[in-house]
This record gives sequence, structure tokens and C-alpha cells, in this order.
Amino acid sequence: MATFLSREACPTIKNILLLDSEGKRVAVKYYSDDWPTNSTRLAFEKSVFTKTQKSNARTEAEITMLENNIIVYKFVQDLHFFVTGSDDENELILATVLQGFFDAVTLLLRNNVEQREALENLDLILLCLDEIVDGGIILETDGSTIAGKVATHSMDDGASLSEQTISQALATAREHLTRSLLS
Repeated sequence: MATFLSREACPTIKNILLLDSEGKRVAVKYYSDDWPTNSTRLAFEKSVFTKTQKSNARTEAEITMLENNIIVYKFVQDLHFFVTGSDDENELILATVLQGFFDAVTLLLRNNVEQREALENLDLILLCLDEIVDGGIILETDGSTIAGKVATHSMDDGASLSEQTISQALATAREHLTRSLLS
């Protein structure tokens, strides 16, 4: 008989943020009800950015505490990567998630990790977030595995989302939703 870990025993992620050099959203995903409205989320993002902008997290990830949350972060060019967990979460696990996200984005953007490139490939970055965490539960932390899954998804769809018409994009989204509901 198999035993399953309770949700409390599994490390969980509250959000993953990718902000630009002014603290504005590039790609964000929330997995916690700690910030129930868009305005509370924007306020949290602003406070995270304000607290971390003076640090030099370019070579290695840094860790900070904010509002009973542990935030692990790293900056590259004009992009700021953040992973948030509760204050009792393991920093090393959060750092591993951050590194996996960063490595996958680096691979998908072909080492051109900067805001314009990220915005042009936003569909890949959002797929990347879906491959890393689902509902706060960590699914994958290996950057090359994540990038490989994302690349497979985008090849299945033919054209990237940015090259599709609205109706094609809606059809693709509907197909993904149907697939996820059936699996």
C-alpha cells in the first residue's frame, strides 16, 4: 500500500515573479491565496522590488525575508527573477526552483536573457512556469528538462502563440485545457 505525503509535508511555492528593471511585471504566477486581488499582488511585487533593487544578486542568488515570506532572487541584465515561499520553507529548495527557472529561461532565450527577448517569447516563459510548479507543488527543477518540455509543447502547436491569430490562440488554449482536464 502506497503512502502519500500530505500537502503540508511537500515544499510549496507561493509565487514566481519575473520583473523588469523598474519592477514592472514581465511574467508572474501566484499559487497562494495570500494575495487575493490584483492590487495586493502588484503591491507585493512593488515591495519585493523596492526591498531587493539595491542588492547585487547578479552572480549568485540572494535571500531576503518580507511579510513572513522567504524570497530567493537573482538579477540578469534587465530581468529580476524571484521565487517566494513561506517563512518555514527550506531556502535551498526555493533556490533550486529559482535556478531551474533561470536555467530554462536562459536555454529558451538562447542565452539572450533580457526584457525584450523575454517579452517576445512570453508564451515560452509562461509554459516554463507551468512545467516548474503546479498549484504551488514543485514539479521539476532541472532547467534543461523544463526547457525540453516547453520546446516540445511549442513544436506540437506549430506556430508560437505570438504568431497565432486570436482565434488560433483560443483554440490552442482550449485544446490545452481539454487535454489537462482529460489527463
